[in-house]
Amino acid sequence: MEELNLEAKDPLNNRVHSHKIQEERLRYLTDESRIKAVTVMFSDLEGRLHMLDYDKKFLIKSWDNLTFDGSSIRGFTAQRESDLRLAIDWSAFYWAPADFFGPGKVLVFGDVIEKKGGPYAADIRGILKSYAETLNAKQGYTLNAANEIEGFLFKGTDAERHFQETGKFEYVNTGGYYHSLPGDPLRTFIDTAAEVQRAMGFQNEKDHPEVAPSQFEINYGYGEVVAAADQIQIYKLICREVATKLGMTASFLPKPVVGVNGSGMHTNVSISKGGKNLFWDPRGEEKLSKFGWEFVDRILTHGNDICLLLNASVNAYRRLDPHFEAPNQIKASAVDRGSMVRIPIGNDKSMRVEVRSVGPDANPYMVLYSVFKSGIDGQTSKIKNLRQAERYLPDNIYTALEDFRKSGWVTKLLGEDVKGRYADLKQASADRCARLLGTVVKAPELQFHHEVYNQFLWNQF
Repeated sequence: MEELNLEAKDPLNNRVHSHKIQEERLRYLTDESRIKAVTVMFSDLEGRLHMLDYDKKFLIKSWDNLTFDGSSIRGFTAQRESDLRLAIDWSAFYWAPADFFGPGKVLVFGDVIEKKGGPYAADIRGILKSYAETLNAKQGYTLNAANEIEGFLFKGTDAERHFQETGKFEYVNTGGYYHSLPGDPLRTFIDTAAEVQRAMGFQNEKDHPEVAPSQFEINYGYGEVVAAADQIQIYKLICREVATKLGMTASFLPKPVVGVNGSGMHTNVSISKGGKNLFWDPRGEEKLSKFGWEFVDRILTHGNDICLLLNASVNAYRRLDPHFEAPNQIKASAVDRGSMVRIPIGNDKSMRVEVRSVGPDANPYMVLYSVFKSGIDGQTSKIKNLRQAERYLPDNIYTALEDFRKSGWVTKLLGEDVKGRYADLKQASADRCARLLGTVVKAPELQFHHEVYNQFLWNQF
């Protein structure tokens, strides 16, 4: 299975257009009797992953006419214009282990298409894909990304959904950074999730318990930007499924427990052209090229503008706490982990920029789109000593919302309509939670959190 998934990556890495491998995939599905169903995946505006299972025989006949009701997806269409279509991205094709995903299934990502046939404005995966393809065609750029995604493992299934009843999470391990016994629950979870990732072609690098009790991180290799964002969605899906099978819960809330380190999604990015890393300069400051530093300066300029896209929930602002290595300073540094942007040690292949202020519950397509678009096309502030100026990210979602709504840059980034929809979704969550975070995680932070979304709970408010 690992070989199948690695082979399937080649067309994506080589920028082979989806329609060119469509025939090969359809032939495979027709001939492979062990495949019974195809799971088509897409993400909503907040980054929640949705999946539709299609019978294989139906999909082979109707792959170009897959419709769904967009009015039932938060942030998508109004009821009066609910019909949307899914166009299969045949290059984003995954074989999945049957013991975790069910027998006879393959996974594939879809692009959301509006009724008239064009890309749907609220499908940020499609927006990111179009942006990356345009940059490659016009300037020869390839956008690369890798994410270090931290999470917590808690006792019991559906621990997040039961938080309103229990008011607490129970750790499965209190060993801390790099420490766990070979057979303890956290190590068993990490080993199992890593093996599923390996089977799905993730090209794992390292995995380990993190600083906080019951916290984990499973790292994997760089990829082209759309594939990298897809892998974030699959990574979280794998972790949740493995945890459930083990009778536990994998949580990607940024700060589910007060008093210990929160979880981040450190986002490492670089740009290459003709196989050359444009961020590398052996004579540059910190070995980062002039092009790379200009990219960083634009990110810092728009730090407050895009904060709500990188920290998308009420709970995320608990994590931006300087007492726990929080990256809440709008600075760039090679050593200070409290800076929003860090310049890691690198070489001609690995030189990159690390955006540290990202929460693990953010929409991965939105994160990568806003980081690359801001770094390449954004403005550069005239603030004196921009890279070390005393500036801070918001410490609550209300301030982040204010910055977001008044930002002209975000309007250019998303368009007025999508910007308004996104802000309204975040406002709805904020209005259901205490304005002052305080020192205790409140039940509404979870009840009305987009990754724990429950229509019944929303209707009780």
